[in-house]
Amino acid sequence: MKKLLNLFIIVGFLFTSVISSGYIVAQETTVTPTPTTADNSAAKSEIEKKIREYESKLSETRTQKNTLSSQISYMDTQRSLTELKAEETKSDIEETEDEIKNLGKRINGLDTSLDGLSKSLLERIAAGYKNRQASLIDILLDSTNASTLNTRMKYYEVARDSNQRVLLQVQEAKLNFEEQKDLRENKVEELEQLTITLEAQEQALVSQQQEKRILLQATQNDEATYSRLLQEARRQQAAFTNFVQSTGVGVVGANSLGTGEGGWYLSQRDERWANTLMGTSSENILNVGCFITSISMVMREDGVDFYPTQIANDTRYFLPGTAYMYIPSSFNGTWPNGKSYRNISYGEINSYLSSGTPVIAGVNGSSHYIVLKREADGTFIMNDPIYGPDLKVSDHYSLSGPYGVFQ
Repeated sequence: MKKLLNLFIIVGFLFTSVISSGYIVAQETTVTPTPTTADNSAAKSEIEKKIREYESKLSETRTQKNTLSSQISYMDTQRSLTELKAEETKSDIEETEDEIKNLGKRINGLDTSLDGLSKSLLERIAAGYKNRQASLIDILLDSTNASTLNTRMKYYEVARDSNQRVLLQVQEAKLNFEEQKDLRENKVEELEQLTITLEAQEQALVSQQQEKRILLQATQNDEATYSRLLQEARRQQAAFTNFVQSTGVGVVGANSLGTGEGGWYLSQRDERWANTLMGTSSENILNVGCFITSISMVMREDGVDFYPTQIANDTRYFLPGTAYMYIPSSFNGTWPNGKSYRNISYGEINSYLSSGTPVIAGVNGSSHYIVLKREADGTFIMNDPIYGPDLKVSDHYSLSGPYGVFQ
């Protein structure tokens, strides 16, 4: 009876051991980020220091742009700041690429480790299963070898604990593998964003260089010419703003005034861009954007998908710090319709309209600009950025010029 009792105790212990070895306790792992080198950190700190210095200098010169020399100084500082930020972004890209490379190596190592541990665990399970089966048969056939079986039981217990440790290692390796993969994916996304940022910074550098070149060309590097342009900018801005305020109109929904005959009408009041600032000024398209809206309409009439925002957001088109647009002929060769702009006289309007070429025209003392579409009954049909498409000029304005066409 005593031997039979010992037999049941041993069998029960073995059964419990087999069941308990199937459970795995998940263990949290800590991911150690890839450290940056001391040289990279020092270089980045130096760049950040220079960026702060240029930002401070830029703030100082921002209020000193009433002369051409101060404006040029401001533009040079702005360009230097952009170059530093691009250099910082390049450093971040190199660092992120290194981190992705190191994470890739770590993931490959973890993958190899996981394969090895899984193979080892399968071998242990298979061996343990065979040993347990043999021991149970021994117990059933011979209940007199309890001492030997007790020794084996201790071995099984040690083996079970060892297998559980391997199971935990497998689980930990799997969790670490997944975490490293997630971290690498995040770093890849970060690299993509940094690449986009760098492209924007490099494009900004090109625009800033062109902006300075255009300014020097327009002013012929002459202080008096710059002063005259600045005064004209202020006059035009006041005239445009006063005109819009006198109409009492406001922002309207997208295309709510219609698209007009031909489908190329645009309004400076359109909610999609009415509040967009022009150039580096604090003026928006609603208040002072009649001229650039007129240009956008002509581009669209020529089959180019072009909108006022594409001019407003490009600082090259404007006298720095203002919403005053350089004459369109300054950009001949770069307009999206491939044409050049030229001023024409009042007497030439009909010949251009009859050939299907729209004319941009100033009205009411050039306080507003419209696009003339055709002549009709002694007046002209216009697309007006304020009131809408296909209206009679004589119902609203008197022509005053200047006049211009793209050809």
